Amino acid sequence: MSGKFSALVTVKWLVDALKLSPRNLRVLDGSWHLPVANRNARLEYKAGHIPGALFFDIDECADQKANYCPHMLPSVSAFEEYVGKLGINNNTHVVVYDNNDTFPVFSAQRVWWTFRTFGHDKISVLEGGLRKWCNEGNPLTSDIVQVPSETFKATFRPNLVKNFNDVEVNQFSKREFVLVDARPSGRFEGTQPEPRPDIKPGHIPGSVNLPFPDIMDVEKQMFKTREELQQLFDKLSIDLKQPMVASCGSGISACIVALAAYICGKDDVAVYDGSWTEWYQRAKPEQMENVPVN
Repeated sequence: MSGKFSALVTVKWLVDALKLSPRNLRVLDGSWHLPVANRNARLEYKAGHIPGALFFDIDECADQKANYCPHMLPSVSAFEEYVGKLGINNNTHVVVYDNNDTFPVFSAQRVWWTFRTFGHDKISVLEGGLRKWCNEGNPLTSDIVQVPSETFKATFRPNLVKNFNDVEVNQFSKREFVLVDARPSGRFEGTQPEPRPDIKPGHIPGSVNLPFPDIMDVEKQMFKTREELQQLFDKLSIDLKQPMVASCGSGISACIVALAAYICGKDDVAVYDGSWTEWYQRAKPEQMENVPVN
C-alpha cells in the first residue's frame, strides 16, 4: 500500500482519532442494502450513526441517467459537487463505514473505490463497520452535524473502471485482463437467484469466481490477513502482477475484491461498473453461461 493512509482502520484507531477532533478528518456512513433486504440506509443513518458522521448515498452520488445499473459512477463535476457539500476537500482524510449485520464490510468499499477512482487516496474503510463500533461499547447519535462546503478537485483515473465494451472485447476478442466475479458461487453458477427479480443468475464466460464472503473472517468481523488473501488469489491462479478487473452484481461487492488485492499490494484493480446487472441486459445469449432457461 502506498502513502500513510491505510485502506483499513480499526475502531480503536477511529475512537482515538475523533478524540483529537482533527480538522481534516471526515467520517462517512456509506451504508447500502440489496433490494431484497427491504432496508432504508438513509433512515437508519438518521436513527443512529457514529458521532460526526455524514451520509454518503451510493445511489444518489451516481449517474442518474444510466440505463442498466442503478449506481454507476457519476461525472467528475457531479462527484466534486457531492463530496464538496459533505465538507471534503483534497486534504481530507475520509473514513467510511457501513451498517451491515453480517459482514465486516459490505458497501463502504464501494465508497472507498469511488474516491480512489476520482483521485483521492486519503480514504480508509472502518473494519467491522457500525456493528463492531457498537460491540466495542462506542456511542451512536441521531444528531446530524452541519459542515461548510469545501472545494474538491477530482482527478479521474480511467484505468480503475471498465465498461461493457471493455469487458466484451477482453472476454471474446483480445484477452488483456482476468475478470474476477465477487458474487456468491450459487449466483455465479446459476443455481441461486439474483437479488433483482428481472435479472437471472449466471456469469460472463471466462470469468473467475472469488465469492466476497471468502475474503473475510466473519466471526472476527475482519478481513483475512494479507497472507490468507494472497492464498485465495493463488488458489484461483490469479497473478496479482497481471491486469485484473473485478465484477459482481452491480459494482458493489466487486470493490471488496479490489480492496483485497490492494491489501496484497496491488493498487490498480479496475471494476466493471455495470457488472452482471448490465451484462445480463446487454449481452447476447451466447455471451452468458449457466443462465437458467426458466
